[in-house]
Amino acid sequence: MLTLYWPWLLLLLPLPLLLRRQDTQHEEGARLQLPGIAQSGKLSSGRAPSGSRNAYWLLWGLLVLAVARPQWLGEPIELPSQGRDLMLAVDLSGSMQIEDMVVAGKTVDRFSLVQHVVSEFIERRKGDRLGLILFADHAYLQAPLTQDRRSVAQFLREAQIGLVGKQTAIGEAIALAVKRFDKMKESNRVLILLTDGANNAGNIEPEQAASIAAKRNVTLYTIGVGAEVMERRTLFGRERVNPSMDLDEAQLKALAATTKGKYFRARNSEELAQIYQAIDKLEPVSRDQLSYRPQAELFYWPLALMLIISALLALSHLPRFQFRLPSRAQSKLSQGRRNS
Repeated sequence: MLTLYWPWLLLLLPLPLLLRRQDTQHEEGARLQLPGIAQSGKLSSGRAPSGSRNAYWLLWGLLVLAVARPQWLGEPIELPSQGRDLMLAVDLSGSMQIEDMVVAGKTVDRFSLVQHVVSEFIERRKGDRLGLILFADHAYLQAPLTQDRRSVAQFLREAQIGLVGKQTAIGEAIALAVKRFDKMKESNRVLILLTDGANNAGNIEPEQAASIAAKRNVTLYTIGVGAEVMERRTLFGRERVNPSMDLDEAQLKALAATTKGKYFRARNSEELAQIYQAIDKLEPVSRDQLSYRPQAELFYWPLALMLIISALLALSHLPRFQFRLPSRAQSKLSQGRRNS
């Protein structure tokens, strides 16, 4: 649908006509004050030819139309009316670089697995508001709760191990998420925390933060990342070790239970994907139905047409360089021809 953003500006269309009448009245008054000057029809009225007047009116109309900002409004697009508020807290401590995970048959570090699986998880969360917290020595809000899933996924892809330190501040990550949820009046609050270690940094204990989260109706899903068996070379050959010895599963289970959540053990990408089913079982929050209409600006079309017509008018008024004799010289030349 074609519309104008400032339609009231069309009231300016008759403005040149009003100004012209004022100039005409002023000119007639000046003539009355000069007696003795014959008012002859031969005097120039100063009016432009009708063709030029029409062109100037067209230019003025195009200018006013461009200033009124014509727009094209598309069909209304309804936004999802139901969804969840999900905050993702991802561990960026130094241990996340241990290469004990497999993605598409290739051995990768733990954080690469998290990036791969969580990015797919983000893409599936249509209608949900997502936020991203990165934590190591301290917790930092990387992306506030938003429906812009692409930006959240991009922030996760750009994160790097050791970006915010080498240790693990689980308590701070939970507390920061609770603080962000407090700004939401109506929210189904879910925090998904992914880590491969135990809390050894930060200014708040995880149990204290989980207790506060439970009081604020925040459901915590904890995910322990890391394989249980890994082979490594030694001077005496190969040996099998447990690379997840630092993972405090008991603490993660207790934190999730405090908020009536659930603990997941992600030894591989398949187990990490189980979180999809748990999140899909949550009851969505009803929100007001929102919609928007895409719009496209069209002001540049009348503006461009006005500039083209102006250029053509300017070219049409350029002087033609032709050689002409003065009137006296022409009369003498004609008399000379007659005498001869």
